[in-house]
Formats: sequence, structure tokens, C-alpha cells
Amino acid sequence: MEYEINRDGREAILTLSGWADTSASQELEHSIQPLLQEKDVDIIVDCTNLEYVSSSGLRCFIALLKSSQANGNTLLIRGLNDMVREVFDMTGFSSIFNIE
Repeated sequence: MEYEINRDGREAILTLSGWADTSASQELEHSIQPLLQEKDVDIIVDCTNLEYVSSSGLRCFIALLKSSQANGNTLLIRGLNDMVREVFDMTGFSSIFNIE
């Protein structure tokens, strides 16, 4: 999996591509730690090129959600393909995340 964090004013855009599986998720979780500590930021997760998400990948999404809520930030997920959206639907994540 590849990821990139870009800033645009108050927005932090986390772009994910490839597979969010166990090995990739561990690296991602470590790399987004500074983002999890920030306050007054709108976090947008662009999943347009995310092809697959495992339970480990879902854990990263939960970490983002929890830290966003704790820090008063907003979190928006956009660009889920049909396969990844199905995983979000089956796990109930679609009802707890703001998905565009």
C-alpha cells in the first residue's frame, strides 16, 4: 500500500492506494501517529485508489475516527470502490463514518 499526507490549510488529506492489509497497515498506523495528535484539522481520507482493506486496515480507520473525535476534528472518507464499500457495509463502518 502507498499513502501520502498532504496539507491544504486546515485540511489534512490522507491518500491511500493499493492494499490495506496487515503489513501495510502496521506501517500506516505508525506513520499517521502525528496526524492522530493534531487538533483543529479536517482529515479527509481519499480511498479512490484503495483496492482492498483487511481487518488490520479497518483498525487504522478506527484509530483515525477515535482520535478525530477526541481532538474535536472532522473525518471524511471519500472515494470507496464497491469492494471496499462492501467491507465497510458488512462491518457496520458505513454507519459510524462520514462517507462521501
